[in-house]
Amino acid sequence: MVPILLVLLLALILFGAGFAVKVLWWIALAVLVLWLLGFFMRSTTASGGRGRWYRW
Repeated sequence: MVPILLVLLLALILFGAGFAVKVLWWIALAVLVLWLLGFFMRSTTASGGRGRWYRW
């Protein structure tokens, strides 16, 4: 009985980790798309058109 429970627990943990990693990949992809849109569609400012939408 214990080995079966351990296998089921391991499968549940691996399924949860796989789901979390997949969600993180989608979030990373969405952030990348937003960053690229902001980079290419940044607004111009009074400083010669070199406006930034972020501050580094």
